[in-house]
Amino acid sequence: MKTYRSTLRTMRLVILVCQLGLILRTEAQIPDDCITSDTNRPPENSDITVVCGTEHMDLSIYICPVYQALYNESLMVLNNELNKPECFGTADWSVDPPVLKFKIPISQTAISACNSDFKIISEVGSGEFSDFSNVQFVNISGIVTSVDPSAGMITYRPQILYKFSCRYPMQYLLNNTELGVSGVNFAIRDNNGSFISTLSMQLYEDEQYQKTLNIPQTGLNLKTKIYVAVKATNLTDRFNVLLDRCYATTSPYPFLNTYYDLFVGCTRDAQTKVELNGASQKAHFSFEAFRFVEHKNLTISTFYLHCVTRLCEVSSCSALLPNCGSQSRRKRETPPVSANTTVTSPVILVGKQSSGLASESNYSSPVVAVIVCIVILAIILVAMAAYFALYIKRRKPVIQ
Repeated sequence: MKTYRSTLRTMRLVILVCQLGLILRTEAQIPDDCITSDTNRPPENSDITVVCGTEHMDLSIYICPVYQALYNESLMVLNNELNKPECFGTADWSVDPPVLKFKIPISQTAISACNSDFKIISEVGSGEFSDFSNVQFVNISGIVTSVDPSAGMITYRPQILYKFSCRYPMQYLLNNTELGVSGVNFAIRDNNGSFISTLSMQLYEDEQYQKTLNIPQTGLNLKTKIYVAVKATNLTDRFNVLLDRCYATTSPYPFLNTYYDLFVGCTRDAQTKVELNGASQKAHFSFEAFRFVEHKNLTISTFYLHCVTRLCEVSSCSALLPNCGSQSRRKRETPPVSANTTVTSPVILVGKQSSGLASESNYSSPVVAVIVCIVILAIILVAMAAYFALYIKRRKPVIQ
């Protein structure tokens, strides 16, 4: 009887030790950084943040809920692409709370590699683009899902699935100043991004686009050639720059009734030449300095340059260029000011004098008349001298 009781106590002790071991083993699966973290809880929809950058989409997912659900960073993958190392995230334990990070480059190879969805969406323009019937957006989306290692027919692990997307407009309103990087808004699953921080406009004085145009305080001369470059920097090679419209206003704000179009599609000012458009990550055009008639009583005519700029996917840019055989010019409606797409540009100053001609303050009409008479008289004297020289040369043989 004593032997039986001793054996029973031993079995109970063994069972207790085993249970304690299981408890300790279960707790050991949770990293130390997660034990005291506020995110040491079951997964929630708010665990993911999305940053839609100009070169990458950055996903951050709280990693402690992943461990809470009996998974880890090696069991979370993009779009269920299990055999591709680049589709797995990286745990960052240096931040509080710890996160699992995914960095998705916005490039053809990277998006295709992890099977993210890339779509070009066309919509009717609104706001500052209300004059356009085809405004495009690019939408990049996918999922981060858990991989259940259970080999049996059933599992006690919950499935974790985070959906994400980034929506980028493809059309922007620029003026001739470099644009600063705008703030980024965080979203739970979806977010809007912008490539506008990669776009800038610069004025040049030479057709090689090497010398930056410096505008004097006295203004440019009339008909001075101005070369304009709109370019993208730090932008994925999937897109090119395409200019839909460039115009000038007398105010730094582009949304006014008073404007002058340099070009809208195929309709162009006679002195405007579009040299490069939709074929690379830069666009070039040129025009000649002019004055607004409303400034006729002012010494200097001041105006601002604005461009409606579109990013087009390389393969579709040619289809988006205007068909100059049928397109007609339409008057643009005045939309409300949008702080997200416009900034104030430096002024373009144009004086009264034309390039290559003298100013009215330096040469009066009588002076011009005297100069013309002197030139005519000089021509007559040269002609007479040539005539007499030829006449004397012919007379010499006769005298001899």
